[in-house]
Amino acid sequence: MNFRMRLLRPTFLALLSLLLISPPSVAENQQVLTFGVVPQQAAKKLAKKWGPLFQYIGERAGVTIRFKTAPNIPEFERRLSKGEYDLAYMNPYHYTVFGDQPGYRAFAKQKNKRIKGIMVARKDTTMADLKALNGNKLAFPAPAAFAASILTRAHLKEIGVDFTPKYVKSHDSVYRAVAKGLFPSGGGVVRTFNNTEPEIRDQLKIFWTSNTFTPHAFAAHPSVDSSTVDKVQQILLAMNSDPQATSLIKAISFKGFEAAQHSDWDDVRALKIDLLDDL
Repeated sequence: MNFRMRLLRPTFLALLSLLLISPPSVAENQQVLTFGVVPQQAAKKLAKKWGPLFQYIGERAGVTIRFKTAPNIPEFERRLSKGEYDLAYMNPYHYTVFGDQPGYRAFAKQKNKRIKGIMVARKDTTMADLKALNGNKLAFPAPAAFAASILTRAHLKEIGVDFTPKYVKSHDSVYRAVAKGLFPSGGGVVRTFNNTEPEIRDQLKIFWTSNTFTPHAFAAHPSVDSSTVDKVQQILLAMNSDPQATSLIKAISFKGFEAAQHSDWDDVRALKIDLLDDL
């Protein structure tokens, strides 16, 4: 051993002993939960809106919550089918499918909310009603996007409108495409429409609105222990009366949270939709 190594050896041993005896940090001991959010908008936008909310919940629940999404809704559906998210915010139809297999269980939903699909068009459109869309290509986020695609397409078929659906991955992409004149109309929901960039939204108007249904579900994978789920649920409900949480709730365009149970989505089950049976 040379002179330099002899000098460094005591320092190295001292550092090693500190590493061996030092207790792990609180963060290292915390349970880590992934929280998947349906990709109605771009991942960067979703992370900005949902990240602070998850941090708030995690700090109070004593867990680390990691924001997750997917590049598009079909991939989000695949990941749900594989149970890749511990917790998830999924659309009503998704819940009727993935609540059965792999067995996600709802614990909360948006307070005082009923979801409805919309069709948007440019403000300068000369169309009088949806029947004027006959023979056109129309924009939708994805085949199984519940309100923005399933409800809107079903109504168009019901009134005899012949159209070609074009799936453009997200609600924001629908609004941008219609604003640019690439499609005469497209499907969305009021919340994401209100949430899109003002310069896009200001070029559009809501052209048609569907009937209402139970909104998106906050649900937990069956592998997550019930005490943790109960804790997260209670934190969400307590946010309704916490002034510090007002901006977090507003950021995701909610008015608050309320408890939910599996049967709340029976209105959606009654539609007998089978688009994702192969998953």
